[in-house]
Amino acid sequence: MIVDERSAGFFALGAAQAGGDPVALLCTSGTALVNYHPAVVEADESGIPLLVLSADRPPELRGIGAGQTIDQIKSFGSSVRWFCEVGTHVADDSGLLHYRSVACRALAAAHGETRPGPVHLNLPWREPLAPLPVEGAVTATDPLALKGRDGRPLTAVTHIDLEPSAFLLDEVAGHIGNAIAGVIVAGRQLDPELREPLAHLARVAGFPILADPTSQLRCGPHDRSHVIAAYDLLLRDERFARSVVPDLILRFGAMPTSKPLRAWIEASDADQIVIDPYGGWNEPTNRAAAILRADPTELASGWAARVEGLEGRERPLPDRWTEAEGEVQAALDEALAAAEISEPALHRALGAAHRDGDLVYTSSSMPIRDQEAFLAASESDVLFLSNRGANGIDGLVSSGIGAAQASGRPTTIVTGDLGLLHDIGGLGALRDVETPVRIVVIDNDGGGIFHFLPQEAALENDEFEALLGTPRGVDAAKAGALFDLPHRRLESLRDLPEALAAGTGLIEVKTDRRTNAEAHRALTARVHEALPR
Repeated sequence: MIVDERSAGFFALGAAQAGGDPVALLCTSGTALVNYHPAVVEADESGIPLLVLSADRPPELRGIGAGQTIDQIKSFGSSVRWFCEVGTHVADDSGLLHYRSVACRALAAAHGETRPGPVHLNLPWREPLAPLPVEGAVTATDPLALKGRDGRPLTAVTHIDLEPSAFLLDEVAGHIGNAIAGVIVAGRQLDPELREPLAHLARVAGFPILADPTSQLRCGPHDRSHVIAAYDLLLRDERFARSVVPDLILRFGAMPTSKPLRAWIEASDADQIVIDPYGGWNEPTNRAAAILRADPTELASGWAARVEGLEGRERPLPDRWTEAEGEVQAALDEALAAAEISEPALHRALGAAHRDGDLVYTSSSMPIRDQEAFLAASESDVLFLSNRGANGIDGLVSSGIGAAQASGRPTTIVTGDLGLLHDIGGLGALRDVETPVRIVVIDNDGGGIFHFLPQEAALENDEFEALLGTPRGVDAAKAGALFDLPHRRLESLRDLPEALAAGTGLIEVKTDRRTNAEAHRALTARVHEALPR
């Protein structure tokens, strides 16, 4: 029971993302429903299954000034997979079968006949609204209407078979075998079962895997010999980027956040093959040669088996990538070895502190970018989640708490001070969550990402601060106290493991926006100096 519907929507979103099953959201009529809209938009863009069940006033009370009545028909527009005005049916055979059938269709649509996502059922009710028995109200006699199918849905819906054809496996395997400089780009996706098949494909093809943390491939117990974690920093160096121009790109999952990676892909003449089994058009470069609607794990396994069997096929190591990866990681380790706090160093330290079974939910804006750039690959079996469909910072706290509740995993939420402020009411949901939830608040008093954009140089300081810096003076300690949550301010990164081990609470990390931008630039320059020429 979450009294803030906006927070409840994101709680359900995080729970559905972590648990993999549709989560039902219930609310009263009126503006309660429209508070779900930000989470519904994110669920739509990210392909996360939600079922929104909104109570409504009956048709005869709409549009005449009756209390708590707004137009709820198709409230979410095109953001839902299906909308149904369920109706005010009586409890006869046809009425009960209608309700059961609508429930089955809604569940199938949320699961995704092609692409998972949110579904909205609008349910108008007449008095009495309380669950009071009304003599003679139930006239149904059909056992199927009254009791359904004994623990099974009235109508089961099978999933579309995404098994790749032999032609598709053979055709692409031939391209992989002929590639001179192929790469695998692994973006946000949730299935850890993809790890081993994709690592095997990389190994037999000699392709590096440019692995976003949310691909679940950067960290884990699988073979990471071909995993490149520093691609964002590497591709900022023009000389290196020109030396590794690809002729074939296999992309699994969403496009990673890294702007240098996107620019590098767009500048290449490579054939880009996008694996997108869920019916979306996940192709922001507008250059893909093909979008494949097939199971990613089956594709990776099938291609690996065929490439491995090619006669006379040598398996070159992606030496230029792996050598540069080693140099960059060594340079980062040296540059960030001190316990001094900076935003890049924090993400480095968080990566070292993660343990098997942990869940990490990272905010958009700077946190997700710093995680992508500075998190080192490791054997820790961690689930990395984010709300990168609509890329908003709102609802992040509630999403992470929902993911913790659904998964039972010890959870670390990484957000900025503005992200905390946008969802400060979400902290109330922690009272019912038993697993540890550590909320790391990077407090730089405003929007740090804008110091990396041209607007900073184009605006006077006062105007920049008012419009983009937006300092709010959020006090994380007072926010924690409001909800009776422990608070700890991190004075040294050496104290981070102890702070995380302390369990549920807020961990405040103070940084400075302008100093942070300078540190990023200096760190990038130092990394590039370390690259082999």
